[in-house]
Amino acid sequence: MEIICVGNELLIGKIINTNATWLARRATSLGISVKRITVIGDNTKEISTAINEALNRSPRFIVTTGGLGPTFDDKTMEGIAKALDRKLAVNGQALKMVKQKYETFARQGKIAKAELTPPRVKMATMPEGAKPLPNPVGTAPAAKITIGKTVLIALPGVPPEMEAIFEDSIIPLLRKEAKGRMFMEQTIYADSIMESTLAPLIDNVMHEISRVYIKSHPKGQEGEPHIELHLSTTTTNIQTGKRRLRKATSRLSDLIEKAKGSVMAAEQ
Repeated sequence: MEIICVGNELLIGKIINTNATWLARRATSLGISVKRITVIGDNTKEISTAINEALNRSPRFIVTTGGLGPTFDDKTMEGIAKALDRKLAVNGQALKMVKQKYETFARQGKIAKAELTPPRVKMATMPEGAKPLPNPVGTAPAAKITIGKTVLIALPGVPPEMEAIFEDSIIPLLRKEAKGRMFMEQTIYADSIMESTLAPLIDNVMHEISRVYIKSHPKGQEGEPHIELHLSTTTTNIQTGKRRLRKATSRLSDLIEKAKGSVMAAEQ
């Protein structure tokens, strides 16, 4: 999977890109490997270029976030259409979704009337061949487009909307693709040992125990090392995953204790 986040607000640091973190974490938990996260501005050419570059790498899924709203700078659908060389047109199914939302708002007294103004119709305008996905929280529908073996999914940038659509419409696709794979993880901590000393120990364990990935994350201060060690594996059998992580954790812990003992002996 590749994730493409669209929005000038991300590039200028006004908004923290929580969508990328949430999507990567959620996809990984479902056994899907995220290969790349790209952040681009609200520019049709930039969006088109990013989509084409991703398609050239042939990922199974491309997920975009942001740029589906009614304002002038919501250009994701334009960028996708340009990348795929498809016409933009009002999607009848999407327009029905948008209309129903505004009719509900009118009944609730949130708006005066459910008029389909040009900005509202814009949210139902999609590249030809797109399948609209319902937005249970907001107004703008998401879209799914199949290009060869790649499924392109355009999601809104508002986090609650993006998350709701992902949970309702995207997770079933990812679970089917994962074919029973699951991501498993475990965390341990190491104190009073430098990361440079840990590095060869981590390499040894990863070579001894296949399919376990170990990443170190320094958390302490200079001269007071406190390191988080994150162990992970992907498997189709939960017991197999538990055995791998248990074996790797035990082996790494033993090596760390021996290394710390050697350092203390050398200092005496």
